[in-house]
Amino acid sequence: MKKVLVSLLLLVAVCLNVFALASCNKKGKLGEFVIPDGGFDTSKEITVKFYHTMGQNLSDVLVRYIDEFKKIYPNITIEHEQVGGYDDVRDQIKTEITVGNQPNIAYCYPDHVALYNMAKATVPLDVLIESDLVVKDQDDNPVLNSKGEPEILGLTDAQVDDFIDGYYEEGRQFGDGKMYTLPLSKSTEVLYYNKTFFDKHNITPPKTWDELEAVCAQIKAIAGDGCTPLGYDSESNWFITMCEQYGSPYTSATGDHFLFDNDTNRAFVERFRSWYEKGYVTTQEISGAYTSKLFVAEKSYMSIGSSAGATHQRPEKGENGYPFEVGITTVPQLNADNPKVISQGPSLCIFNKADPQEVLASWLFVKYLTTTVEFQAEFSMASGYVPVIESVEEHEAYKAWLDKGNGGDFIAALSVDVCLDQKDAYYVSPAFNGSSTARDQVGLLMQKCLTADAGGDVKKMIKKAFEDAIAECKYQAG
Repeated sequence: MKKVLVSLLLLVAVCLNVFALASCNKKGKLGEFVIPDGGFDTSKEITVKFYHTMGQNLSDVLVRYIDEFKKIYPNITIEHEQVGGYDDVRDQIKTEITVGNQPNIAYCYPDHVALYNMAKATVPLDVLIESDLVVKDQDDNPVLNSKGEPEILGLTDAQVDDFIDGYYEEGRQFGDGKMYTLPLSKSTEVLYYNKTFFDKHNITPPKTWDELEAVCAQIKAIAGDGCTPLGYDSESNWFITMCEQYGSPYTSATGDHFLFDNDTNRAFVERFRSWYEKGYVTTQEISGAYTSKLFVAEKSYMSIGSSAGATHQRPEKGENGYPFEVGITTVPQLNADNPKVISQGPSLCIFNKADPQEVLASWLFVKYLTTTVEFQAEFSMASGYVPVIESVEEHEAYKAWLDKGNGGDFIAALSVDVCLDQKDAYYVSPAFNGSSTARDQVGLLMQKCLTADAGGDVKKMIKKAFEDAIAECKYQAG
């Protein structure tokens, strides 16, 4: 019944958005945006509603740059609202779409956008990105941007090139080749390790999974049964990353979506089960908490988790400083010469509105946040997330912050620096209605295959777990 209701609500939403599109885009195809003759109207007062998940410290940064943006576009008012976490944003918008009351801009993850796309609610950005229209004021003079240069509606070639490729290309992962998002700030997974322990015992941080297995054996021999050498927070990320590193099918945005039941994937899951049985590894769901809890308590000596959560991987500082120094490096690879690292963190999408000037105003704000070096630098320093444009690394204050990076007071800077060093390694998974279900199911699959009683036949148990996960994905996809 729930799935039927969601389908009906989305059908209503499609009808509402078709009507809205027909009102403003009479020359365009369904789902496309047509820039009005004359481009953006700087004489019209426009309010843009923006949903996000920022806490107070990041909202303070945002407000400062909203004020700077308004100096360029005094006719645009940005109303921003924190709507809980990422899933809360998705769920609220999913409801509002059904009555045509969605915001103008929202924080998003790819699977959220895939859901919004079912209702034709999001604006493909290609025509906006490619526009070379000069934005003009009421006296027909060019509007000057923060650098004092004439502002064009779209992105310049230099601005497109400035984006970190893996972050930018995430916006095209929806199966139709169109661009639906621009990246705002990003995180990834990194390997945290107890540098003090590693140095004392002459252990080299692992670069490959084979090396990781050997390091786990070394740590176990030194620390004994009271420790678990490695904690891995996200079972889903672990599975998906291995698929990417092996070049093994996981999902597809088109055709048969769910492709992860294959020999290669079953084999690496079986290998990781053997690690679990040896006491080498645990995960967030298996241990019942983020594995950083074990790491800071020195009950594990390696932890794979979010780069944006670096401060949680640092032990509490005492009178004599930190109990140990934290080292950070990239996650292990199948082939260290061809690294693959997951890209995560919020992007921005724009929603269809009956008034095309609202869409243009929204686009100008999205463009401003994603291409302004000063905002990207300050937001990164405040959040620990990675900036999405490369030119931030040349920003004087940001460079100074990165140079302070260490395994103690400036662990967030060290984490970001590692992320920037591996910027050519980022990948994203296909996004479609059901991609979040696949992610959930492979996470549950990993938990089961590591811990379940195999009844004497591990391969059979793992094969059945994969088959069940595929069946559940297909069932939930309808």
